[in-house]
Amino acid sequence: MTLSQLRLGVSCKDDIKDCEITGITSDSRQVEKGSLFFAMPGLKFDGHDHAAAALKAGACAVVVQRDLKLENQVLVADTREAYGIMCGNFFGNPARKLKLMGVTGTNGKTTITYLMKQILECAGKRVGLIGTIHNEIADMVLPAKYTTPDAQQLHAMLARMVAAGCEYAVMEVSSHALDQHRVAGCHFETAAFTNLTQDHLDYHHDMERYYACKRRLFDVCGTAVINLDDEYGRRLQGELDCKTITYSCGSDQADYTAHNIKFGSTGSRFALLAGERLARVDFCMPGMFSVANALAAAVSCMAAGIDLDVVVEGLAKCTGVSGRVEILPTGTPYTVIRDYAHSPDGLKNVLETVREFAPARVVTLFGCAGNRDRAKRPIMGEIVARLSDFVILTSDNPRDESPQRIIEDVLPGLKGHGTPYKVDADRYGAIKWALENARDDDTLVLAGKGHEDYQVLDFGTVHFDEREIVLEMLGIKE
Repeated sequence: MTLSQLRLGVSCKDDIKDCEITGITSDSRQVEKGSLFFAMPGLKFDGHDHAAAALKAGACAVVVQRDLKLENQVLVADTREAYGIMCGNFFGNPARKLKLMGVTGTNGKTTITYLMKQILECAGKRVGLIGTIHNEIADMVLPAKYTTPDAQQLHAMLARMVAAGCEYAVMEVSSHALDQHRVAGCHFETAAFTNLTQDHLDYHHDMERYYACKRRLFDVCGTAVINLDDEYGRRLQGELDCKTITYSCGSDQADYTAHNIKFGSTGSRFALLAGERLARVDFCMPGMFSVANALAAAVSCMAAGIDLDVVVEGLAKCTGVSGRVEILPTGTPYTVIRDYAHSPDGLKNVLETVREFAPARVVTLFGCAGNRDRAKRPIMGEIVARLSDFVILTSDNPRDESPQRIIEDVLPGLKGHGTPYKVDADRYGAIKWALENARDDDTLVLAGKGHEDYQVLDFGTVHFDEREIVLEMLGIKE
């Protein structure tokens, strides 16, 4: 593909000689003869520092957002945005050949996209999925490194979906991805907004900037599906020019409402009021937040043309999502649940749900991530202490931050309720202690890791799958 073809849709300030491009990259170490190198500023490194070296390594041209006075530079306003658009061009703009359905918000993205995929497949559609746990192309499962991948990986994935005959692609769209223009050049048939609560403020710094990043998705969508129960959702509805559809767990002001909600340890039931139609929904995930997730998935699919009856059937066939209120098959007189909750609101939702069906004590094992927003640590401690009968404070992904310092940040919130607790920075040892000291009818919640099969420590990443660990400790073979 030629440089002039790649530049379609990108405003460039330089007019350099056209050339044949054999590959595109933002990593100077991957530059080969014929490459187009994108110089992107980052948190720790700036690709502009490597632009001249990329040309010496064989790159035909470099895309920059700062004039470096290089002979073969393409000057653009934003290299990240240009990268997204040009990656789309390089792979033949596969996003235009699919019906993209996006989901953004602090909590619920993973569950909602899984539910959407199951509903669409129930309708006979061939569907791709891009998200936190893994990526899927119809029945093929592929690993995922980020919630929303790098623009090159994203468009390569979308191209594979097109080649596999997919009609739809459902996608988690993170605030980081929107801020970094990873979905530049994509237009979404529907985009759902779940909620906005404190998270990622180490990156966004404050809630206003966090919200502003999430809002960007709705500038490139046909229909916005909005949670009317969330204050930021209500604000978003009033700011958009595109078509909006709202949902709520109780408010008749919404276009779609859940009524007569019933919970159990094995799932939820409710009546879905959709205009003049009423449907009974029964699916396998418990809790009010699960009902909200089901509504978001249902309304998104109906906005894309799927009939209500098919939506209800798809929800009924749901088999749950890995690491989301997942009850492990321990066969013990107590229950072990693993969940990905790693934000204040996420913990609150999960523990409130568990308390609704727990027959006795709720014991929560959790930690806070290293090199992330420190302000939320005592808040998480307070929530866990308030909603648990016993707490085990341990590590999550400490990264290169001191596990002890993280624990000390949590303790002020934890101590405020007088809830008994134990501290053990070794997560493996903490789980072992929790299992050895569990009582009959306890509900042990392992919070924070969910589907993750690794732990990030100061010396690197190690394998750490809590499902495997628990079953191995109990001598259970699957």
